[in-house]
Amino acid sequence: MSGTNSERELIAEGPAVILVEPQLGENIGMVARAMANFGLAELRLVKPRDGWPSEKARSAASKADHVIDGTKVFETLEEAIADLNFVYATTARERYGFKPVRSPVTAAETLRTKFKVGEKTGILFGRERWGLTNEEVALADEIVTFPVNPAFASLNIAQAVLLMSYEWMKSGMEDLTETVFLPIEQRPSTKEQVIGLFEHLEEALDARNYFHPPAKKPRMIDNLRAVISRRGFTEQEISVFRGVINSLDRFPRGWSKKDGPKPEKADLPKGASGEKTGNDADE
Repeated sequence: MSGTNSERELIAEGPAVILVEPQLGENIGMVARAMANFGLAELRLVKPRDGWPSEKARSAASKADHVIDGTKVFETLEEAIADLNFVYATTARERYGFKPVRSPVTAAETLRTKFKVGEKTGILFGRERWGLTNEEVALADEIVTFPVNPAFASLNIAQAVLLMSYEWMKSGMEDLTETVFLPIEQRPSTKEQVIGLFEHLEEALDARNYFHPPAKKPRMIDNLRAVISRRGFTEQEISVFRGVINSLDRFPRGWSKKDGPKPEKADLPKGASGEKTGNDADE
């Protein structure tokens, strides 16, 4: 997929995310952002503590304005889920009852299946401090719980929404290894271009007396060529390297624009124009 973010199609579908008595506007905004990241758009709030709308929520949503603008507020959970056909309740606490408990992967697949046949679904998320009550969980059809560290099972509400939103997005992918961001197409370099890089680099190093003592020059050149030829360069990468080498000729070591005009060759520091300085790497 190519183009800028504004050119890409906005995905906005799937189950409703229902937050029961959320407290901070910032948390609601981060939930909206998580939803937008993975294609969910319908946010419902049950008795938000600080009221609605919330500028803090909009700011924290980081431009997920379509989620914030479409948010609906309800007085009771019963009203918030009245039009839904199937609802999951999220919880990390152990509960003993008659409701099936599903993993996020299974829950997302179930939601995707119901979405495809036109059923309206939702996912309940509880309060920041203590989650959902038993009575609220009882209103759901099934429970979804996350495989977290048993000794530290508490999740931030936005994290919980992010996990479910991520699984929802994955459930609609034909290939889970696929990515929408493709690398820039590059042509492999020719041997002529690689040899040209060798020669360019050797010339630049020779001008700075890198090959010292002279008796070691053949072996040092062999080593350099072996290193550079270990991988297959692209044409663009060869161009980058040659640009670096060219800069060595334009700007001598120790000189910068703040020092004034570039010094003439006669004024270059020793070693910058081929004068003997020795090779630190071989001393």
